[in-house]
Formats: sequence, C-alpha cells, structure tokens
Amino acid sequence: MYHRFNENDYPSTNIRMEVFKQQIQIIKDLNYEFYNPKFFVEDFDKPKNKKKILITIDDGYKSFYDHAWPYFKKNKIPFILFISTEPVGKNNYMDWDEIKEIEKSEFGFIGHHSHTHEYLIDMEKSEFIKDITTASEIFKNELGYIPSIFSYPFGEYSLFMKNYILNNFDVAFGQHSGIIDRNKDKFELPRFPINEKYGDLKRFKSLINYLPLEYKSLKPEEKKINIENNPPKLIVEFFKEQKNINNISCYSNDGGNWKKTSLNFNEKILTINFEEKFLPRRGRINCSLNDNGKWRWFGTQFTVKAN
Repeated sequence: MYHRFNENDYPSTNIRMEVFKQQIQIIKDLNYEFYNPKFFVEDFDKPKNKKKILITIDDGYKSFYDHAWPYFKKNKIPFILFISTEPVGKNNYMDWDEIKEIEKSEFGFIGHHSHTHEYLIDMEKSEFIKDITTASEIFKNELGYIPSIFSYPFGEYSLFMKNYILNNFDVAFGQHSGIIDRNKDKFELPRFPINEKYGDLKRFKSLINYLPLEYKSLKPEEKKINIENNPPKLIVEFFKEQKNINNISCYSNDGGNWKKTSLNFNEKILTINFEEKFLPRRGRINCSLNDNGKWRWFGTQFTVKAN
C-alpha cells in the first residue's frame, strides 16, 4: 500500500521515486509477477501455485499522477487506485480527468475509498451509509459504474461497517499487515503499508518473500473495541494439517509499547490474553512463523475508541 510519491514533507505516507523503482526491481529480480486486479477478484477462491504481488495506492494524491503514473504506464504495472470522492480536484489531489485517464488504461483500476475519508468508524450508522452511498453516486456519474473493490479509510472498520461493505462490494482492504491467501476474510484483507520509514530495501525484500500464515478463523469478529472489551481476547484457530505451528511468535502494542505476547495453545487453537489495554487509536498484533526456513506472517488490527 502506497500513498504519496516524492512528497518528502510527509515521510509517514511518502515514498521517494528512486526507492520505489528499486522496490519494483526487487520484485522483478525475484521473478514475481504483478497481480492484475481484475483477475484478483475473479480468481480469489481458486487454489494458487504461485505468489503474485498486488500494488495498491490510496487517496489519489496528485503526486501519484505526476511522479508515479508515468512509470506505471511505461512499465505496464497493474494496480488499484483507491479514490475518496470528496477531495477530488482539490489541492494536491487528482481531478476526474486524470482519474479517468488511469481508469481507461488496461492496468489501472479504480477502487472505492468512501466520500469524505473521515474516521468512518466514529460516525453514526446512518451517516456512515450516507458517506458510502454519496461516493457511489459520484462514481456512477463520473465513471459510469460503482467500483467493486473497497478500502477502509485508515484501515478501520467495525462489524457493522464490514457487514454493510460485504453486501455492496466484492472485496475490501484494511491496513493491517499480512499476506493474502484464499482463506483470508475477503472483507478484511491485509496489506503491507510502504513509506519512507517502513520502505527500506532490506525490509521490503523480506516482506516480498513472506508467505501467508493461514488460519481457519480469527475472533473476535468485532474489531472496534471500547472500555468494556479492552483488551480483547484474540482466538486464532489453525488448520489441523498445518505444521510447525508451535514455532509461532506474536508481538502486540498493548499498553503503548511493542512487546512479545504470551501464547496459549490448545490443539490448533491459539489464545492471546493481552497484558494491558490497547491505547487509542489502533491496537496491532503481528505474528510470524519459521516454517522450515520459510517465514509466514499475519497481522490484525483493532480500532480503539477514546473514552
């Protein structure tokens, strides 16, 4: 997941083009193919025998169009561009002519990223629905259709939001880290955020080589937590045939600092009781597994409401 390109005043959401080009070269040197978003949706439930790389860009900043789009176009690299409709054409954002230029290409796909890009999880239910339907109407008027792929602003979603999205879209992406496999929930798909801090080439190469850490189910399904259910109890059920599962290690930021979590196993069920409450605004958990020299990874995220 990328946001800005060559906007060096915003290191938490920016990537420098010279670094981005090196990242793309790493992908090519490792002989990975880029995933065409059209086939990503169509083939989601089919078994895969080869890992591919899906590139997503959130928000539709003008810097993407000015600096990255010519490179994507020249190299015919497929990607999803998630657009929030309210800021289109305003300062530092792409306008509809630029978005339509990308949409008409064979490798640029437009995704739905809400209307306002506000903290949707803090809205009343009716306000949230109005935000999504407003954007959908604008997409319909401008593009002739409503994009079927959704990205939650800030990667935040409640169970109510997720259930609404799954009834109106094909898939949806969060911002928790991980590798997608066909067992992952289609409406809380992980992505690795890439920026100046977390985009150095050594880390990037590691991320590209990770394999999915698959699981059968993950609870609680409600990812919005408050004073009554903070900290939550995380329960992950793995498949019976999974090997080396006891090699798993997990880290979480409960209490405000990253630390190794204490794990409890019962057969193939992992339970994590967090030591402290998660602080607003986001609680994160990342787990990795050394599977005979191959590293597997999954992450999840809770949105913590401030009291």
